[in-house]
Amino acid sequence: MSYSSKHIRIHSIESFGTHDGPGIRMVVFTQGCQFRCLYCANPDTWDTEGGHDMPIDEIVAKAVRMKSYFGKHGGVTVSGGEPTLQRVALLELFQKLHAEGINTALDSNGRILNEETKALLEETDYLLLDVKHIDDTIHHQLTSVSNKPTLDLAAYRESTGKTMWLRYVLVPEWTDQEQHLHAWGKHFAKYNTVEKVEIQPYHRLGTHKWKALNLPYALSATPNPDKALLDKTASIFREYFQKVIIN
Repeated sequence: MSYSSKHIRIHSIESFGTHDGPGIRMVVFTQGCQFRCLYCANPDTWDTEGGHDMPIDEIVAKAVRMKSYFGKHGGVTVSGGEPTLQRVALLELFQKLHAEGINTALDSNGRILNEETKALLEETDYLLLDVKHIDDTIHHQLTSVSNKPTLDLAAYRESTGKTMWLRYVLVPEWTDQEQHLHAWGKHFAKYNTVEKVEIQPYHRLGTHKWKALNLPYALSATPNPDKALLDKTASIFREYFQKVIIN
């Protein structure tokens, strides 16, 4: 492995992740995000100046030490924040992980699509794409930005023929409208690269971080989705996709 002086700005690292890609994974949470999701569990990742710098080679060395735990399907997932804010450095990280025989996954909101992102996606074995809402107006209300870049990135990934998992956060009264769930499903139903759809139930576990940052939490009265709502949402998505799971 050639030595690199490059760093990645990270928030934290989870050593034994089981919900961010296949198998057992080392999950690197990067710092910085352009979305301002009302339900964000980690608003402390928004600030690009937060967290700390970690050398790429140190991350690779840590992954290599864990390689025996990854087994046949595990590997390294880079999440956030939004990792594509650091796409150039991540390209080098993923190339070095591949050189060590470690597979890669990228958990992204799809906000950035340019030639640098496309190069990173070529080195990404699994794209875990968060598509927050299919209706652009509601998406903007929920995240502060449009969903068009995310949908464009999904279409680009489909054009490459490389694997993609879609992720959907189920928030009562925000993302549970039946007509929009069907529209979401219909939009991606003909994609050949979608291997799995993951429904992620809304929770309020990160509210203490909002309080610590002195930020108002708009969804304080929003309940967690109950089993009936989760099952109904999964049933709708199963009309369009073969594999739908509730995380």
